Amino acid sequence: MRSMRTVRLAFVAAIFASGAGTPRLGAQCVRILDRAEYLERLEGFWLGQCIANWTGLQTEGHRINPPFFTDADWGLHFPGLPPGVVLDFRTHYDPWNADDDTDIEYVYLHLHDQHGVQRLTPAHIRDGWIAHVNNYIWASNAATREAMSRAVFPPATSLAQGQLHGAAWTVEQSLMIDAQLTTEFFGLLCPGMPERALAMADFPVRTTAHGHAALSAQLYVVMHSLAPTAPRDLAGPALTLWLVRESRKFIPDNSKSADIVDFVLADYLANPDKDDWERTRDMCHLRYTVPGPANPGFVYRGWFESSINLATGLIALLYGEGDFRKTVRIGTLSGWDSDNGTATMGGLLGLLLGDAGVRKQFPGPVMSSRYWISRTRDNLPDYVPGHYSEDTFELMALRMLAIVDQEVLDAGGRVALTPADGLAWFGADGGYLLPPGSAGDALLPVQARSANPLLRLTQRSANNRVLAQGGMVSTACSVTCSPGAGYGSPLVSQIGNGYELDFAGLEDPGTRRGMFSTQGCALPPGSIIVLDTTYDRAVDVAAVRFIEGDHFADTPIKGGWFDSLTLHLRIGGVWTPAPFTLSEPLDPARPFQIIDLVLSTPTSATGIRVSGPAAATSGGTEAFVTCLELDALAPEGATTSPVPATYDLNADGAVDVEDLVAWAAAPIDLNADGAADGRDAELLRDAVRWGEPGQIGR
Repeated sequence: MRSMRTVRLAFVAAIFASGAGTPRLGAQCVRILDRAEYLERLEGFWLGQCIANWTGLQTEGHRINPPFFTDADWGLHFPGLPPGVVLDFRTHYDPWNADDDTDIEYVYLHLHDQHGVQRLTPAHIRDGWIAHVNNYIWASNAATREAMSRAVFPPATSLAQGQLHGAAWTVEQSLMIDAQLTTEFFGLLCPGMPERALAMADFPVRTTAHGHAALSAQLYVVMHSLAPTAPRDLAGPALTLWLVRESRKFIPDNSKSADIVDFVLADYLANPDKDDWERTRDMCHLRYTVPGPANPGFVYRGWFESSINLATGLIALLYGEGDFRKTVRIGTLSGWDSDNGTATMGGLLGLLLGDAGVRKQFPGPVMSSRYWISRTRDNLPDYVPGHYSEDTFELMALRMLAIVDQEVLDAGGRVALTPADGLAWFGADGGYLLPPGSAGDALLPVQARSANPLLRLTQRSANNRVLAQGGMVSTACSVTCSPGAGYGSPLVSQIGNGYELDFAGLEDPGTRRGMFSTQGCALPPGSIIVLDTTYDRAVDVAAVRFIEGDHFADTPIKGGWFDSLTLHLRIGGVWTPAPFTLSEPLDPARPFQIIDLVLSTPTSATGIRVSGPAAATSGGTEAFVTCLELDALAPEGATTSPVPATYDLNADGAVDVEDLVAWAAAPIDLNADGAADGRDAELLRDAVRWGEPGQIGR
């Protein structure tokens, strides 16, 4: 008698053979990757990024106003280049020099490897920067490093910029380009899994960026995650268009970043001359950097800001149309911070082409694969002792591949590393069966945005949610004070404006920033101070987020922190004590702490109140506190539903024949091509039969 498994397999096979499912509607994202091929793609990423970085550096900051560079400048000398040198590709470095377009990612790779983790914690990041990031840093990287020296941990580092006592930086540093060129790397560690890439990159992005700058960095993270699994029938302009359109789904429509993507894309599509990329660059100049009729109110913050450099990166990608040399040339000529977007797009094209494909772009002398990280970063291992370098692209890619292995497994995919895993289906280096597609033609923007951790945080914020609904958020403090210069603002309304948890990505006028302070009341240490945020409607409260401002321990007036906290919720109009658990202990030595008071059971309330003695036992000489935000957080998942991705269709904890039966009874789209058809059946069959002898479906 045949086993029940055999009977079920025969039944399912018959259904699959009958062509069950609807016709294929869209392009099918790749869900099976050869591991050796992906290793070579990772090497190509580093090589492509280095070529583009050092080519783009020739023009960095040289043309930030008209007249801009044009194609006619390529191959010519211009003031700023060494005598006798012309503007051309730079491929001769041996080893490749580290620069800020590659070295922060390198540090993050080291931290993953050092700690053996898939997700870097705020402590990993802060301690890693302190140990390794001390020179060759500018803009938000420099402001972040200064904050870290004051014991500020990510993601508060992006909020603390410009608020630090005695700091020369402005808070606008968090809207600079830095995160766009230091975090796209995380997309490579999660091929075809953009939701996981965004989760992995969340703290690194918010280490330096806030608002629309953080969304722009996320766009690049998603782009790099999608690139290895882009439909195989796409190439050239069709491929770059697909990458831009699919990545765009993950950011909100009304954000400044979305406006930039949409504007550049629309003008590229409308332009009858696809060699006239200068037209779109000049229009972006008028829209994003020059006050006037072409600018609907966008603010330009300098030649190394996020926005205009996002535009130039996209121009290079779209008009480059998948051609590596053309993409890098356009990026180099585009203006402003021209090495950064160029390096990012060079790395993306390197990922698509692979190491060998990049090298074919430059026939002639063999380009180096060696990398000199100690040029810019400190105290990192030397993987190739005896050479004037510390690493190679292959060794870097191998360390990345170990992270990819675990990420695929954790996501419910399959990894072939041994014969029992299905190694025979691939070469000696094995392969991946990625989890079901969570991006592709069939993915709706609303689904994609539900996978964005920044947008989920914004939706959890009662301050932002109530304000977006047209409601009223009111704030109060038990004392009224007049802080001295440098000690904060007396405007208590700042603690309820939602700014610190707002990632809608709108243009930031700067009026919502600021640190509320009760300094100036001359209260003795231990005095109780009360802060309230109330709403004109009931909100669900799973936790109360209290974001501190600065601490003043090195000034004549010492204080700025609560010594302990008590929580009350306004329920039925009555302030009611609420038990809670602190997400981390209050620490007088750490300013700008992000502290969650977590309730054991979510509760509906119309107000939140924190109170406690100010600087009673920790050396404070005046009872005052500082605060950036006091907000009620809804339960995770209460306002959003992240995209599911699993082959375990019947949720019994195993991927087996029962899932084939479940699919046959209710076919679903597993590869995100817009159809539940035989291709999805093949993918599910591969997951069920992973490791069995034979050839998997390609």
